Amino acid sequence: MNSPDEEYRDRIVSAADRLYYARGFSSVGMDELRDESGVSLRRLYRLFPSKNDIVMAVLRGRRRMWTEGLAEYVDAVGPPEEKLLAVYDFLSGWFCEDDFRGCGFVNAFAELGAVNPEVAEIAREHKASFQRDLERLVAELGAEPSLAAQLALLAEGAQTTAAISGDPVAATHARRAARTLVGAALAGRDAEAGVTGGRSPGADDRERP
Repeated sequence: MNSPDEEYRDRIVSAADRLYYARGFSSVGMDELRDESGVSLRRLYRLFPSKNDIVMAVLRGRRRMWTEGLAEYVDAVGPPEEKLLAVYDFLSGWFCEDDFRGCGFVNAFAELGAVNPEVAEIAREHKASFQRDLERLVAELGAEPSLAAQLALLAEGAQTTAAISGDPVAATHARRAARTLVGAALAGRDAEAGVTGGRSPGADDRERP
C-alpha cells in the first residue's frame, strides 16, 4: 500500500504530465499545478522543492511508460521481422490518441534543453535507449546493425510529422518504408549466407581426366 506522500507525489506528477504535455513547461505555473492536482502548495513544495524536480519526475515517468508499453506491445508479436514492424503499429495507436502532441522528450529538449542539462541528458538517453531496443531486434533478425539507425530515423520522423500535421497516417507510411528496408536487409543477409555458406570445389570435386 502506498504511503500518503507517495499518493500525493503520483497525483502531482500525473497532473504535471497532463499540463506540460498539452501546453509546454514554461507556461504552467505552480498555482495551476496545485489546482489541477488538488494538492496544497505547501505539500507540493515539500515533496518537490523546485519545479525542475517535477519536470524530471514527469520525464522519468514518461520514459518508463514508453519503455514498458513498447516492450509489452512488441513482445506479443512473433518473429523478429514482425517485431520490428510492430514498433510502427505501436506508434500508430499512440498517434491516434486525442491528446497526442508529439514526443514529450523532443518537446522538452526543444523548450528546455539549451538551458537545462538534466533535461537534455534524459532526452538524449531516451532516444539512445530506443535505438538500443531496435539494435537488439535487428541483431535477432541477423541483419546489418545499420538497419537499426535507419528504422529509428523513420520512427522519429513519423513522430514529428504526426505531431505537426495532426495526421496519424505518418505511422502507416513509416511502416511501409520500414518493411522495404527490412526486406532489403533480409535479402542481403540471405545472399551473403548463400555465398559464405557455399563450398568451393575441392580436388575431389573436379572432373578427372
